Amino acid sequence: MKTQLKVGILGLSAVALFTYCSPQKTEETTEVEENQPAEEAKSPTLTMMWETPATLETVESVLYDEATGAIYTSNIIGQDPQEKDGKGSISIIDKDGNIISQDWVTGLNAPKGMGIANGKLYVTDITDLVEIEIATATVTNRWPVEGAEFLNDVATFEENVYFTDMNTGKVHLYTNGEISTVSEGHESINGIAVADDGTIYGLDASGLKKWNADGSATVINDQVTGGDGLVILGDGNFVASRWQGEIWFASEGDQTKMLDTTEEESNTADIGYNPADKVVYVPTFFKNKVVAYKLDY
Repeated sequence: MKTQLKVGILGLSAVALFTYCSPQKTEETTEVEENQPAEEAKSPTLTMMWETPATLETVESVLYDEATGAIYTSNIIGQDPQEKDGKGSISIIDKDGNIISQDWVTGLNAPKGMGIANGKLYVTDITDLVEIEIATATVTNRWPVEGAEFLNDVATFEENVYFTDMNTGKVHLYTNGEISTVSEGHESINGIAVADDGTIYGLDASGLKKWNADGSATVINDQVTGGDGLVILGDGNFVASRWQGEIWFASEGDQTKMLDTTEEESNTADIGYNPADKVVYVPTFFKNKVVAYKLDY
């Protein structure tokens, strides 16, 4: 939140001089100043900047690469997010909304969440975790996940790749060539993000959750439920999307709806974020485009 308070140097000097010359007025002046209404804190907002052409078919997720400035999109290409049809793809757009590569990687099924680690792009693909070498745009590995039903969002931290299964309520971890389950029992878990200190946050049917050091999870906001994409802003603040068409600014015990496109039937799926420019990238799913919004808070 931003609160502006402007006091000029000349104004301060004048007040000091007036106080020195007219001591009988000091109490009255102070009382008037104290009775001035405080400036209200500004609510967080999203302002539309641009949108891509509507050629990113069933675009589900957006990932901004801070190292290169590239913006990746995962495209299901079809109506069914669980169909293994080999039509899915990854595209690349730039920070002005231009599509740089429509078919950067193809042959996926229904790709969803994405994360970057070790020069690789990791993508969930229904029941598999797919590894793509960024330098060559080549699929280098595909790991079937035992018992997986609907793998969804991805978050990376150092060498670790965390990803969720919305249907089974599990959080999985890929590291050092191995996949394991690190947490379960989270109804309809989707969005996941990892803070700079390694703390994991997620969105499920109960709201915004924080994982504790002992492996348990605590709900820190029970109003933003059933979320999709999750962004950690820092200082206890988050941006969370709901697939139906809502984007929220959330913190512990507080929330503000910044965008609602449900009447336009424009979805807000797994959002991406450019922290340097404070831009939120919104995949619109069936509208087949990405919309960029400037975040002000």
